[in-house]
Amino acid sequence: MELLFWSLIILSFTIAFVGLIYPIIPSVLFILLGFILHGLFFTFGDFTWFFWTVQILFIVLLFGADYAANLFGVKRFGGSKAGIWGSTIGLLVGPFIIPVIGILIGPLAGAVIGELVVNRTPFKKALKIGFGSLIGFITSVITKGTIQAVMIVIFFLYV
Repeated sequence: MELLFWSLIILSFTIAFVGLIYPIIPSVLFILLGFILHGLFFTFGDFTWFFWTVQILFIVLLFGADYAANLFGVKRFGGSKAGIWGSTIGLLVGPFIIPVIGILIGPLAGAVIGELVVNRTPFKKALKIGFGSLIGFITSVITKGTIQAVMIVIFFLYV
């Protein structure tokens, strides 16, 4: 039975990392699910107030990193709110339209389309903004992946 419990905990952590590539999956909720499953199946006694404080700070950091990376990528390359919204929509829709590669094309295309349609931005500049969106997304994935890995390492240190 213990093997089944640990399998479910590891599965929830794995799904959290899949959420880095498919942003529709709420990664942080699956990490928390792993913590809660451990508490339910084994004990919550392993988790001190310090553990929960650190994990909550990392959760806040995850949300901030996601927003900041997208904003930085689009704004740094001269984009507007239309580019940010287009990038976000492309990020959510891209993987479903073009599996695997859509995660990269989606934010780029969304930012370009948003800038072209809303602001009538010249194509060359819109493409530059789209590239910035892609850089922001990749930075976000690396940052969030690192934070999630640290959260899980801390979990195993406490267990």
